[in-house]
Amino acid sequence: MVPDLTMRGQDDPHGRATFRRPPTVGQLAARIHTLSASPGDWWHRVRFEPAGPVRVPLDEVDGVRLWLTTWPPGHRTDVHDHSGTEVSTVIAGELAEIRITPEGVTERPLRANRVRVHGGRTHELTNPGPAYAITLHANLAS
Repeated sequence: MVPDLTMRGQDDPHGRATFRRPPTVGQLAARIHTLSASPGDWWHRVRFEPAGPVRVPLDEVDGVRLWLTTWPPGHRTDVHDHSGTEVSTVIAGELAEIRITPEGVTERPLRANRVRVHGGRTHELTNPGPAYAITLHANLAS
């Protein structure tokens, strides 16, 4: 015999509303890391356009937006910041980040296979290399 509690068809057997918490930064990073290890899921969507970066939406699941960006050689973004938390990783090529803080301006290379958290910092990205760079991104859908 099946107890009556399992027959209600609800997540909570007492009928209370359940709430999902938004994913943590660590969960966003884990999702990007897992996706980057599965190029068969996204490689066919890469687009190489010399005019500028190509941003391709991949998925939106459980409040998380995922996308792929292809950066042509020599391209530079405008100075910008991220209003929410975003994580990304370079999966091919190399980008450089120029950070602008009250302490000054710094530049550093963004190498492949390192997940980074962006949010609340002003920066600019450039592709200094002779080849295209490809990045994967995740943030909370608004």
